[in-house]
Amino acid sequence: MKYKITFVFLFAVQILFGQKNIQSIDSLLSSLYAKSRINGNVLIADKGNIIYNKSFGMANESTRQELNENSIFDLASVSKQFTAMGIMLLKEKGKLKLDEPFSTYIPELSFYKGVSIRHLLNHTGGLPDYMEIFEKSFDKTKIATNKDIIDYFSKEKPKALFTPNSKWEYSNTGYALLASIIERVSGLKYGDFLSKNIFKPLEMKNTFVQKNKHLSNEIKNLAHSYAYSDSLKSLVLTNELEEYNYVKMLSGIVGDGGVFSTVLDLLKWDRSLYTDRLISAEGKKEMFRPAVLADGSNFNYGYGWQLDSNAVFGKIVSHTGGWAGYLTLNELHIDNDKTIIILFNHKGSEIVNKTIRYASYELPEPNPTGKKEIILTPEQLNKIAGVYQIQEGMEFFITLNGDEPYASMTNQTPLRIYAESETSFFLKEFDATILFEKDENGNVCKLTFSQGKRKMKAKRIK
Repeated sequence: MKYKITFVFLFAVQILFGQKNIQSIDSLLSSLYAKSRINGNVLIADKGNIIYNKSFGMANESTRQELNENSIFDLASVSKQFTAMGIMLLKEKGKLKLDEPFSTYIPELSFYKGVSIRHLLNHTGGLPDYMEIFEKSFDKTKIATNKDIIDYFSKEKPKALFTPNSKWEYSNTGYALLASIIERVSGLKYGDFLSKNIFKPLEMKNTFVQKNKHLSNEIKNLAHSYAYSDSLKSLVLTNELEEYNYVKMLSGIVGDGGVFSTVLDLLKWDRSLYTDRLISAEGKKEMFRPAVLADGSNFNYGYGWQLDSNAVFGKIVSHTGGWAGYLTLNELHIDNDKTIIILFNHKGSEIVNKTIRYASYELPEPNPTGKKEIILTPEQLNKIAGVYQIQEGMEFFITLNGDEPYASMTNQTPLRIYAESETSFFLKEFDATILFEKDENGNVCKLTFSQGKRKMKAKRIK
């Protein structure tokens, strides 16, 4: 069933921005929505002026409440931007130093030697992921909190994954601990600190920290999150599906997530980053500076922001988030003062920011592979669809959305893949290929994913 599309508004400023851009973006998104590949809100701004703001689909399937510009979404890991800003606010007030051990404020974990606050901000601390640990070890009848992470790690002392600053590895644990540092240094709850120092000053009236996120149904104007159930053949609230049981258990943890907001409030947040309203110009430069590893190499992650730079778009700072059916993106083009905000509430939606980037600059989207797509029959596509194991705990998924194939790895967003032959596929977002192998009976049994010099082989298990 297709849903009514709520068109929020397009300001007259689109004339300055380029009608062609708007039509191209709207055509793309409307087409994706018609194919059930997106559901949510998209806002694009040029120099702070909103040139596109449109809602696709429902906030509540049961009541048929449509999404609108004030619909509130769980930001998931986009929340890390606010945690990092909280630390920078305390740093500029002289309340803490980034290069001191994080255990200065969490002495229970002082056995993790050499891990600084900066390492937690950059994801270079090497602390193991609490999510993986708690899914195996925590009492699932309880709701975990940040204190539970500290207590568990203090008692069990899980081994560090690597020497601090020797490599980069994304860490939800680090950002949960940063939230606890904010609380211990400021004397305020994490949500109260952000509200007092960020949300209220910026008049972000629909932004807040929701502790116990499984109670989010009580939020007025909430965009409820859904996933498609193969067994029920319908969309189902994620908190009603067994595969999302972990959500309730982990819903009391903040810092790595926990912030709820709207596209309009996020634009207010983004605009503040072009000013010195919250922190100094030097503080912002530091926040957007790549992590420098011990060997002198850089990694394109700052403090709560992923970093990118190229000749077409200039410097870009962004972050994505994915949690219990929500899929989010906040992207700032610093050099050109453009903003792309995407908040989706259906699992399986696609973050198409790269396509939007090219459309907003009135540029054709490149195909870095130079390869040509062929169309396969549903029977041919069904032969490759399945689950392929790379190693224990890491799987590669080939799924179909109608007659379109998608590839994803464990806990990652599915990406569209394109057939070059019956067993050879490529991606358009970047130069990567997937080759499928058949056994002696002609059944697909393996795949090899290649990107540059990197290759991953996976054996079919389903």
